Amino acid sequence: MSGRHTADAAAADGMMPDGGLATSAAATLRRPLPIEPATGPNAVEVVGLTKRFGRHEALRQVDFAVPAGSVYGLIGPNGAGKTTTMRILLDIIRPTSGRTTLAGTDSRTGGPALRRRVGYLPGELILQGRISGRRLLAHWAAISGPVPHGRVEDLADRLRLDLDRPVRTLSKGNKQKLGLIQAFMHDPEVLVLDEPTSGLDPLIQQEFLALVRQARDDGRTVLLSSHVISEIQEAADAVVILRDGAVVEVAGVEDLRRSAVRRVRLQVDAGASPGAALDTALATAVDAAGLTAVRVQAHDGVVDVHAEAGGSVQALLRAIAGLPVTDLVLEEPDLQDAVLRLYGPEPVAEGSTTAITGATEAAR
Repeated sequence: MSGRHTADAAAADGMMPDGGLATSAAATLRRPLPIEPATGPNAVEVVGLTKRFGRHEALRQVDFAVPAGSVYGLIGPNGAGKTTTMRILLDIIRPTSGRTTLAGTDSRTGGPALRRRVGYLPGELILQGRISGRRLLAHWAAISGPVPHGRVEDLADRLRLDLDRPVRTLSKGNKQKLGLIQAFMHDPEVLVLDEPTSGLDPLIQQEFLALVRQARDDGRTVLLSSHVISEIQEAADAVVILRDGAVVEVAGVEDLRRSAVRRVRLQVDAGASPGAALDTALATAVDAAGLTAVRVQAHDGVVDVHAEAGGSVQALLRAIAGLPVTDLVLEEPDLQDAVLRLYGPEPVAEGSTTAITGATEAAR
């Protein structure tokens, strides 16, 4: 593990603040401590987690569980508590109340033996020094546990990283790659990754997502945080959404995506029937289809209706069946829309069916 750790956290990881091995950690490596095996279906459990920094309550009774062999995204706006939750899971900081477990073992009592079963990438990865990436990874391997032969080189090839360059000369993206290699190289049971694609170019982001899928296929568990909703949609089975230090939703990615509204653009021929009759028919259809945030624009003999549809496609098609529709565009439900609605207060609907009145006349 690496990153912005306190001296206490670094010592807990088996490292001295200057990067050297602690004597107790070295002894532990010679005689691995027995570790309690996982006894349930969940690889990660967070129960009643509360954390206060002075008067500020960063986490408030956070509860969620990540089943073994799955990928969960931990998402939320800045300051929601994602990094604090992950640091408590790794016992880098201690909670005010509540408990957490990784691989069936209490985070606070698992010690170095538990850490060797976990791969961790901190959100603020700070790497300095004259040594090469290869030597730094060898140092980390002595702490993390056995690394399969050739594993580091394979990961470096996939992420396109030159291991022989001095760490201090690496760009932010290449340092991030080094952090990812140290998290994955010992094939841990659980991966906890805080903003893992920060600084990576799009091609390497795709390779990272392939690594995550491979880890899941191998039965490993991944908890990752990200502000990139599209990568959560691609990689995760489910999401835990935090807002203001509390869980507002735990849901499968596909379930959450399907709950999002569809954007609809409907174009109607304004000259097909008398204006008042068309106004009435259009307003009735909008109500029947359950459209919201309705905006109407009349031009060049047509009426464009832009709206959001939260109901089924069948209900919408039935509602507009009697209209002189010249064009219809239905966008797929978008996970980002669903997530953003949970980040803050519900948006105020724009417009209403009353905006339709007279629109067809304006289009003539």
